[in-house]
Amino acid sequence: MRGDAPWPVRLLPAALEFSNILLTTDDAAIGTTEKDVVWTHRNTTLYRYRSAGRDRRIPIVLVFALINRPDIFDLRPGNSLVEFLLDEGFDVYLLDWGVPDEADGDTGLDYYVCDALPWAIREVLRSSGADEVTLTGWCIGGTLCATYCALNPEAPVRNLVLLTTPIDGRESLYATWLEDIDVEGIASAAPVIPGRLIDEANKLMKPVANHWTIYRRLWQGVLDGAPRREAYQSMAKWVGDTPSFPARAWHEWTTWMYTEGQLVRGRATLRGQRVDLRSIEQSLLVVTAQQDHITPPGNTAPLFELVASTDVTHLDRPGGHIGLIAGSSARRQIWPAMAGWLDERSQPQTH
Repeated sequence: MRGDAPWPVRLLPAALEFSNILLTTDDAAIGTTEKDVVWTHRNTTLYRYRSAGRDRRIPIVLVFALINRPDIFDLRPGNSLVEFLLDEGFDVYLLDWGVPDEADGDTGLDYYVCDALPWAIREVLRSSGADEVTLTGWCIGGTLCATYCALNPEAPVRNLVLLTTPIDGRESLYATWLEDIDVEGIASAAPVIPGRLIDEANKLMKPVANHWTIYRRLWQGVLDGAPRREAYQSMAKWVGDTPSFPARAWHEWTTWMYTEGQLVRGRATLRGQRVDLRSIEQSLLVVTAQQDHITPPGNTAPLFELVASTDVTHLDRPGGHIGLIAGSSARRQIWPAMAGWLDERSQPQTH
């Protein structure tokens, strides 16, 4: 469609194309990089991405949040962090938490940190032949990885990469909302918190952007003859796929992070063991997004004063919670810096 054609001429074709993009969003192909199942337990699956060029000794284990699906690491061909890391010669694994159902209502954070993560790392070491791994966690996934390292100072984790990771959320919009919400009552009312409810809560943090601006931009792109169909559809499909959150884990998470700040205050415990972030000694890369409304940089900042790591790098860049790592400019703005940092710390150690 010609962007310089008169408005009446453009309107009907534009409306048809706009509708087609929206109605065919579910057909978008996301998470398409080939991978193999290495290990499974309950809903959790460990994958290893196929590659003929693995020349880094330390494998990377990608860990996403308990909200949304981990396809965001591999959004679409040409715009995939996984694809980029494979091209750089890294050995890449993905830990997928799966889709909880009502039978998983009693699953707590201890399952993810004390069972699934160490078991997955064991299988990564077994299948790769490596002695150590790089844990790379995004959002809640980063908090789970940091918690695991804090509880296990001797774990075979050389590097810890935390992407837009919350550590203390007491000053966030979530915390403000939760002041008037009966968290315990909600957690006891049903075995899982519906994914659709979580998705809408996230969108209401920026209601105009999520319910109007995104569609206005798509419409303008259609009118201008440059709708960026693949970019819109892949992200929209990913955003719309929000699994349910096990009620017990959700209650623990909101208490740890938002209502009582237990994690940052050193009062969080798992299976009787206190989570002390001062026990983290790994080489640490922390990435924050300056326009992040879900995990503002200030929610991550307390970590720097707590960890015992002597090798700490902080990349604070313009962008949002998801766009910084998976947006169209990520390949230029953040991925090369991440890969360079990882490359320096993924070689065999010399003694």
